Amino acid sequence: MIASIFVVVSLFIDFNPGREIGMNFVKFFKTMIAFLPAVFILIGIFEVFVDQEIIEKHLGEGSTFHAYIWAIVLSGTTVGGLFVAFPIAHSLYKKGAKVSVIFTYIGAAATCRVPMTLLEASYVGLKFTLIRLAVSIPFIIFSSIMLEKYLKNKNFEIKKG
Repeated sequence: MIASIFVVVSLFIDFNPGREIGMNFVKFFKTMIAFLPAVFILIGIFEVFVDQEIIEKHLGEGSTFHAYIWAIVLSGTTVGGLFVAFPIAHSLYKKGAKVSVIFTYIGAAATCRVPMTLLEASYVGLKFTLIRLAVSIPFIIFSSIMLEKYLKNKNFEIKKG
């Protein structure tokens, strides 16, 4: 609310930083409006065509360490950042993926997406990018497992709905 008031006041008093913030917001909003319908269609297709048994087998409670690798690979192909990753994570949860795998997916979607990684490598170099990934990925997996254990000890439960 305060940011909106700031932008509106900036338009009236001709305060350029506020105007630029408003223009950036409008540009981002247009991108979101154009992008999200396609994302939700793809998530709907995922919901319909990917069997719950497959998710439970590969990403569920009985899955092996490979589930974390699958979550990172899936997140690497996620286009659009976290506003796309969260609906996919919710869909994975509804289909039976374990919480630590979902946390890994979200963490990796924030740090390991292929387009972002390629852009990073072009700016700061491949060596830096590979070191960052080599450090980030184990920490993402470790923190996801620890967070799941912490939540289970607290009897935390996500309502499926």
